Amino acid sequence: MHKDFVQALSNDDIEGIKSYPKTDVHSHVMLSTRRQNVERWLGHSLAKPASKMDGLEGMLTYVGKILIPHIRNQHGFEFVADSAVNDAILDGVVVLEMSFDIRIAEYYADGPCPFYTYIQTLVEEYRPQIDVRPELGLSRKCADDANLVNLMYHAIESGLFQSIDLYSHQDACQPEAVKPLYTEAGERGMKLKAHVGEFGGAEEIRRTVEVLGLDEVQHGIAAIESEEVMKWLAENKIQLNVCPTSNVMLSAVHDIASHPIRVLFDNGVPVTINTDDLMIFDQTVSDEYRNLYQAGVLSAEELDSIRIASFRSL
Repeated sequence: MHKDFVQALSNDDIEGIKSYPKTDVHSHVMLSTRRQNVERWLGHSLAKPASKMDGLEGMLTYVGKILIPHIRNQHGFEFVADSAVNDAILDGVVVLEMSFDIRIAEYYADGPCPFYTYIQTLVEEYRPQIDVRPELGLSRKCADDANLVNLMYHAIESGLFQSIDLYSHQDACQPEAVKPLYTEAGERGMKLKAHVGEFGGAEEIRRTVEVLGLDEVQHGIAAIESEEVMKWLAENKIQLNVCPTSNVMLSAVHDIASHPIRVLFDNGVPVTINTDDLMIFDQTVSDEYRNLYQAGVLSAEELDSIRIASFRSL
């Protein structure tokens, strides 16, 4: 336990909170820097997201109309990625597992190799300040796209990516559809993750973990619906990478004060605290620790224990 981190939380000292090392293991690269940075780069403002959106579909509508049209190209992607790493450093993040959607490879006219080269250069450039661990991401909506699936296998074979993630609407594809990809990734020593249980039920979390052999779950907060599933997650040391403000703004949780991380923590489920999409939710990891403390969800000591434990699964 670090008394100074506890004291920083207790004193509402955000600079003190930032000064302590943290992880961010749930971050999507295309939305991983502050919106204000993109506005400065573009030279004009962008509409803010609503404080409450209609679930994942509401967020995707906002992203598709307001954000992505400006950054859906090689230069936009590279600006956002570089800016995001700087944002993380300023927040005291020392390990960043950043998810790179396979569709970004299509921004490069000469094929995926220049995409890999850029990521490797980014990792090496910032290595003295932060451990950036590239994660390979696939939208469930793209699971039946043969070209993108082939690119996924190519990316896995490159050896660049240290983990794999699956996201978007749970009903867009069943976990069985991507099991061969996950088997290949697992055989190559990649950490296996998937988004499940932000909006769906507890049993779907367990089923997805079992089918894909997951090491960690992105979100997974619906586990609180079942004491049995929480016990199973705790016994099997399946970590849930939670993003509190994301859950609130997407209406999966009413407010920070009622966030399920309290119940998960009390039931021994390993949890981490993360940003998800800084461009939308505008809360750093330090902000999320502060929010949970100020809302009375977890004590300063409990939050410090989560911070310290987040390094153990790396």
